[in-house]
Formats: sequence, C-alpha cells, structure tokens
Amino acid sequence: MASMTINSVNFGTAKGVKFEYVGLKVLQNVTCEKPHSVKFAPRTLTVNAAKAHSDGPVKKMGKSDEECEAAVVAGIVPEAPPVPPKPSAPAGTPLVTPLPLSKRPRRNRRSPRAAFQETSISPANLVYPLFIHEGEEDTPIGAMPGCYRLGWRHGLVEEVGKARDVGVNSIVLFPKVPDALKTSTGDEAYNNNGLVPRTIRLLKDKYPDLVIYTDVALDPYSSDGHDGIVREDGVIMNDETVHQLCKQAVSQARAGADVVSPSDMMDGRIGAIRAALDAEGFQHVSIMSYTAKYQMNPANYREALIETHEDEAEGADILLVKPGLPYLDIIRLLRDNSSLPVAAYQVSGEYSMIKAGGVLKMIDEERVMMESLMCLRRAGADIILTYFALQAARCMCGEKR
Repeated sequence: MASMTINSVNFGTAKGVKFEYVGLKVLQNVTCEKPHSVKFAPRTLTVNAAKAHSDGPVKKMGKSDEECEAAVVAGIVPEAPPVPPKPSAPAGTPLVTPLPLSKRPRRNRRSPRAAFQETSISPANLVYPLFIHEGEEDTPIGAMPGCYRLGWRHGLVEEVGKARDVGVNSIVLFPKVPDALKTSTGDEAYNNNGLVPRTIRLLKDKYPDLVIYTDVALDPYSSDGHDGIVREDGVIMNDETVHQLCKQAVSQARAGADVVSPSDMMDGRIGAIRAALDAEGFQHVSIMSYTAKYQMNPANYREALIETHEDEAEGADILLVKPGLPYLDIIRLLRDNSSLPVAAYQVSGEYSMIKAGGVLKMIDEERVMMESLMCLRRAGADIILTYFALQAARCMCGEKR
C-alpha cells in the first residue's frame, strides 16, 4: 500500500498543501490547493501515514462508541491519510470535453480481473494425454519438446504422480504397439493382457482414484495404419470395424478404464459400444465420443450438428472436438446445441507451435499457453485434453519449472 507524508498542514489557512507520495509510483512532489467550497474547523493536523503503517495499527484510545461519535460531531475528526491527488497527464495531452458516454466498460476493467471474470480454468479441467510403450526407458518425441513415449512400468507412473501433485487427476493413454503384433484386423486391440489393459491395471493399483480415459480405435494395432479394417480396394469397412471396437472397449473397461473414447469416426459405433458395455455389466463406464474431428471436411459446419445428434441419441456421455483452437466455432456450436459435457483436444500441432514460438523467443510461451487454454474454455469446453496439462497446472499452482 502506498504511504503518504503531510508535513505541517494547517487546514485553517488558504495555503497550498504540499506532500510527498511514496509507494508503488515514482517519488513525486505534488501541490494541491485547498478547495474553497469545503469548510474546516481551524486546527493543525499532522499525519504521517508511512510511520503509522510501519508501526502497525493505531493504538486504541479506550473511548466508547458514543464518545467517538461525539468527538466527530464536535469537529474533532480522527487522523487519516488525505484524499490522493488527481494524477497528472503527460505534457502535451490535449484538453478535451469528456465524451457524453453513459456506459464506459473500462470502469469494470479497473477492478481485479477475477472480480468479473466470466471463464475460469483449473487443473481439474485438464486431461493429460500420455504415450506409452513396452520399453523401460522414456523416449523423447522430437516434434513435441517435453513429451516422451513413457515406459509403462516406470516413467508413466512417475509422470502420473507429478500430474496428481498439481491437481491433474485425469489421463488418456495412447500406446505404441510392437509392429510384430499388428494385423490387418487389429486383433491385439482387445488382448486382455495387451499394453493398454496391463497399464490400466497397474495405474489403478497405484492410484485407485485416477480417472483413466482410453482411445478406442484400430490404428495403433493395424498393419495398414488406419482406424478400421481396410478392404482390398482401399475402402474402410464400417460395420466390421465397429465389431472390433466393441471388443476393444469391453477389454479396456474390464481392466478398469473409467471412460472409453472412440476416435475412429465409424457410423453407429457409439450405440454399439454402449450396448456391448452394458451387456458385460459395465454400465458405469462412460463414453467420450470424438464427435467432430479432422476426418470430417473442415469446411463443413452443419455436419458437426449431425454427428452431435447421432452421438447423443446413441448414448454418448461426453462430446469431443478435435483439434481445439482451429475449431473454436465448432466447440461453441456443440455447447449451444447440447447439454452434454464438451471436451476439446488441443492437438500436438497446437502444442508444438506454441513450444516452437517460445524457443525462438517470438512469443511468451507461458502466457500464450494459458491464453490458448482459456480460449478453449471460453468457447465452451468443460475439459481439455492437452499436452500442456502438467506445465499449465504448475503455473496455476504458482510453480516455476
């Protein structure tokens, strides 16, 4: 708080009041003329606000409330710092008549931002995507500084622990499956002792309350590298792929997954997976559907509504939009047309772009990171899948690492 010193001020005279203002602003001498329209009882008052603050609270005089009120009525006003002077404008500022504005939004912006902030973000809004592999070492991902393929038994457990320490308790797993296990039909996707089910069981044993999202798609398990079974003419077979996805989702739920997330974009897969989960007794497992994703024509806006209505009707619990920042309008579209929670995926390209700008000193990485996440929340996302989850949560907690 700024401190003030008023030396030898006589309020009974017409002399100017000269004081020094010492605090957050640069030291300056300001002279104010006593306003003639205000009458003061002749007396001399000396206030040393800086000294008062340094000595702590003013000592009580032991007077009753009635005595204090009587003193004020009699004109004996207690000491207090003076009204601050009106700040002076820089030399050369034009003198203008104030604009006749009934509304000045800048008035509210003078208050601390948190007072009127419409959108907030916390670590609880973040889901941390983590890549896992069968090895024991953590392998850096070149295009994504700070991201690794984590060893499922060691590095992953440590990374999840770090995230939980700063309030991020939701993760989503993406596996790197050995090429020798990949087939054209992706059967490894529903191996109950495969990499993902093993990892889920390990994490749930270590952190029982951890919220685990999984990816439901065949591309990590397919020798063709596609989200579905590919016919010899290059067409991805929809219904046959859905059959495989149902078995994959059940396998993940059996291992302990909390939310299965179909990212394949096959028609009808949400309803089929819901039925398969329920038939196996996994009614409590949620489905987060990749509702609007880059497989769609990015020029199409209304198509997202078709996908939204289908996913809702089939039993989706969460609607996800991927990518995030380029699809802010789609996030808002879903938010305005559905009562379901909306998720946004801030993809690797968005992450790498901000990281590269920070390394090149073209942007303030931390500020752009936080603003990008806030933009996704403002557009309507309830949760955000982001590779910044750990870094952003540390910033929210006041850590600098």
